Amino acid sequence: MKLSILIPSYNELKTLPEILRKIASVNLDKEIIVIDDGSTDGTFDWLLKAISDHAYPYEIKLFKHERNMGKGSSLIKAISEAQGDIIVIQDADLEYNPKYIESLVKPIIEDGFDIVYGSRILAEESETYNIFYLWGNQFLTLLNNVLCGSRMTDSYTGYKAFKAGIIKNLNLSSPGFEIEAEISAKIALAKYKFMEIPIVYVSRGRAEGKKINYKDAIKGVLKIFEIRLGK
Repeated sequence: MKLSILIPSYNELKTLPEILRKIASVNLDKEIIVIDDGSTDGTFDWLLKAISDHAYPYEIKLFKHERNMGKGSSLIKAISEAQGDIIVIQDADLEYNPKYIESLVKPIIEDGFDIVYGSRILAEESETYNIFYLWGNQFLTLLNNVLCGSRMTDSYTGYKAFKAGIIKNLNLSSPGFEIEAEISAKIALAKYKFMEIPIVYVSRGRAEGKKINYKDAIKGVLKIFEIRLGK
């Protein structure tokens, strides 16, 4: 069973090499798909060289957006290119540690789950950016639970694993961070076999490159209502 690890990346040259190094320890047949989302920090050229030099012991498929189009647009492109049986989303920063990837996909491989989320809330050791960020995430999760009938603890986690056919058939369209809301709302309404596992999350600050903000939260709220009312 092959695993596709999707990495949307925008100006993450400081952390991407470490992420790719850590992924090497994932003991599964895998392909890595990196979408360079219009980076201006040299990410794309560095990746081209890393691939040509065979710097990592696995397959890397590299795609580029000429301008920054958003995390959602990057994921939609990566999903369309993925050839694996299971698809995992891995952010390019170091907030999510690739050591959890095998734990994420295990319930899909061994127990027949359709989707597994890595929940930051279930891990007491997780660090949040600030209390307002935590409250925003909790509100979006509660809204998804109430409107779409889910029982999630962390609907906006960046760590998600899917049977490939499921995520490929969600018909995702969100260009930005609101794609997290779109995914969670759609899978909740479809009643897929879903579970969460605890993952430790270490947040970074604005100076370190954190991008999501309150405007993205508003877009997420609107997206949940859009999907629920359109059902």
